[in-house]
Amino acid sequence: MAWNEPGGNSNNQDPWGGRKGGGRQGPPDLDEAFRKLQESLNGLFGGGKKRGDDESGRSGGGGFGLLFVGLGLLAVVWLYSAIYVVDEQEQAVVLRFGKYHETVGPGLNIYFPPIDRKFQENVTRERAYTKQGAMLTEDENIIEVPLTVQYRVTNLQDFVLNVDQPEVSLQHATDSAVRHVVGSTEMDQVLTEGRELMASEVRERLQRFLDNYRTGITITQVNIQSAAAPREVQEAFDDVIRAREDEQREKNQAESYANGVIPEARGQAQRLLEEANGYRDEVIARAQGEADRFTKLVAEYRKAPEITRERLYIDTMQEVMSNTSKVLVTGDKGQNNLLYLPLDKMIDSRGGATSSSSANSSNSTARDPAVPLSSDMSQRNLRTREGR
Repeated sequence: MAWNEPGGNSNNQDPWGGRKGGGRQGPPDLDEAFRKLQESLNGLFGGGKKRGDDESGRSGGGGFGLLFVGLGLLAVVWLYSAIYVVDEQEQAVVLRFGKYHETVGPGLNIYFPPIDRKFQENVTRERAYTKQGAMLTEDENIIEVPLTVQYRVTNLQDFVLNVDQPEVSLQHATDSAVRHVVGSTEMDQVLTEGRELMASEVRERLQRFLDNYRTGITITQVNIQSAAAPREVQEAFDDVIRAREDEQREKNQAESYANGVIPEARGQAQRLLEEANGYRDEVIARAQGEADRFTKLVAEYRKAPEITRERLYIDTMQEVMSNTSKVLVTGDKGQNNLLYLPLDKMIDSRGGATSSSSANSSNSTARDPAVPLSSDMSQRNLRTREGR
């Protein structure tokens, strides 16, 4: 029941311990409450007033116990921060008094801060960063070259101790290597098939810089992406590219035409040379044959001059008459015989007769020198007389 209900509070006290109608009224004094709290705290830390040997002994024992508890908590916190685990992909470098102490591998390890300091990094994961900037080529053209550099930490001690900010140094070295390579390469090589070669040169030069700095970083790959001209001059740049493509196309067409004409001309020249050589050999062989024939004819002429002379006359007339279109008809005096001469047939067959006479002439030229000309001539004269 409430404190002020009738018959509910026989002592007639209020909630603060005072009596109704007299004594202390209102809440307790705050100064008194703070004083009691301060005395309690002083008793815990051994700073209370001495009220005898028992009370002083109890106060001192409580202070030392609290100190031990605090020291134990500090030890637990230090041990928790001193024990660390290194993963399979990581390594840790421990410095003792600011000097290199050891490199720790995977497993559970401990170090002693603040005497020791540790630097723990992943040494197997490949890291990458992308860079892009305007650069000047060898032929004084400005292009935008984007590239990506992939690297990993291979020597954690050098990575931690030799360079203050190794990754920043890597970026600066990359910028220097790329500008050097692009500055010694023409624009069309940077834009087309020369990017792979440029990437290889940038990687070699960049790795040489990092080895000289002893950063402990190994470059695994450098990828140069499609380069382009700045946007302010992109339209003019495209016109230049199209003009160069047209130039290259015209060169290819000219080379294709040259590759088709030159071998044909060389073949014709070789054919003319072969024909000339064949004609030369033919003329020489014919001259040698005629000279040999004349020499053998002289020997036969000395044996039978009349017959040889007549034979030469007949052969000459046959050769001359076989190349003409005229027909000569002879007969005995006083005879008026009607002769049928098929002139059209004779004219048509003139070509065949010409070829046959040439064959006969060549056969007579190539006749066996062992056959005497006198007997051949006598037989022909006999056939001539019988025809008459």
